[in-house]
Amino acid sequence: MARRSRLQVRPPSMVDVAKQAGVSHQTVSRVLNAPETVSPDTRRRVERVMRELGYRRNSQARALKTRSTGLIGVISQGDTDFGPARMTLAIEEAARERGYATALTVVRDASADTVEKTLDFFLSHGIDGIVVITPVPALAEAAKQLSKKTPVVIVTSGLWPADNMDVAGIDQELGARRATAHLIEAGHRSVAHIAGPMDWFDARGRVVGWRQALAVAELSAPPMVEAGGWTAESGYRAAQQIMSWGQLPDAVFAANDFLALGLIRALEERGLRVPADISVVGFDDVDAAGYFSPPLTTVRQPFEDAGRAALELLLDESHGLTQVPNFIAPELVERGSVRPAQR
Repeated sequence: MARRSRLQVRPPSMVDVAKQAGVSHQTVSRVLNAPETVSPDTRRRVERVMRELGYRRNSQARALKTRSTGLIGVISQGDTDFGPARMTLAIEEAARERGYATALTVVRDASADTVEKTLDFFLSHGIDGIVVITPVPALAEAAKQLSKKTPVVIVTSGLWPADNMDVAGIDQELGARRATAHLIEAGHRSVAHIAGPMDWFDARGRVVGWRQALAVAELSAPPMVEAGGWTAESGYRAAQQIMSWGQLPDAVFAANDFLALGLIRALEERGLRVPADISVVGFDDVDAAGYFSPPLTTVRQPFEDAGRAALELLLDESHGLTQVPNFIAPELVERGSVRPAQR
């Protein structure tokens, strides 16, 4: 194995790698910048020598030549749940595969001061673009301002692309339609909805999808219950409203799994069983959804796919030219909280 001398204080250069690997300086450059143009055997030999010598690409020199730092900024809402965290991880992994590093900033508000400081931070580090993961309009609007100075992709469900700004996300309306249609196909004619906070794009999209599915089936929509939060406690409180109606619905579509969990608890306290007395569908497919009592039928969101789609949009040559969002379809996961209606 090649070893660097203790007296060698200069870091290994591309010339050193080329000499040790028995190839030209240009071949080493191609391995770094266009590996598909180099034969597999040669590429593996050069990469092995790089590891042995401890060679590291000079990012400053690369930036001067390509005007690219290889750094992508990621902005995420601070109070979001596990989904954005999984998206962030997917973006980081996809960026690394493409030779980029990521810098993450978490914001808990979208005030002008916060956005300005975030932008200054990223621009001072010469980022090549920004991915903004946000479920709320305030941060999304702020992200539009960022797109005036650097390429931006917004991961959300309620926006359309604009100049220098693409949109990726998960099709919330489609997921809600699938959840509601599943209940209708089971024979339920009265399907209520517990909605999430209406200042979230996701909550709005799920309301739209619920109403669309009922309209297609020519069914009237029961009153919508806005939970005001995404927690099981919020679902528990919302269930109290539903049970005050007198006539219970056949089924409930809850805007996320924790709302469904709170709903199920409240129903059980009234002596009502799920799904024997009422069917329930959630949204998200959190890790514990299959272990609820009963196991929860829900909509699985492809968070990782959405994160990767955002990164690809940012790096694609057509960035800023797309006319429609890249929304990924969610999947209905059938478990034990839905049963056919009894007639």
